[in-house]
Amino acid sequence: MKEKLALNTFVMNVVSQDLIKMGTVVVTLKVMPESVDINLKDLTSLISKRIKKFCGEEPRTEVEPIAFGLKALIFIFLLDESKGGTDKLEEEINNIEGVNSVDVTDVRRALG
Repeated sequence: MKEKLALNTFVMNVVSQDLIKMGTVVVTLKVMPESVDINLKDLTSLISKRIKKFCGEEPRTEVEPIAFGLKALIFIFLLDESKGGTDKLEEEINNIEGVNSVDVTDVRRALG
């Protein structure tokens, strides 16, 4: 018990002294358009601009067929952990005309 308390105290001291640096994460967003009639090229461009403004880099984009002609847009980008979460970005994208939903489908730490 004593050793566990000492370890927890050590970790808290390291964190409070900012000795642990934040890393980079790879984020994958899945954006569903409202209908098959939405121009995916224009929508991809609008969303890519928002992501670039948020994280500073152009995202990688993919199109994923869903059903009956409907396609999801997949955006993969790097994000500095110090920025926090993607809630604000998701809200911005969700407010773009033609977007039905935005989901974070994957977040993982970038290594290397």
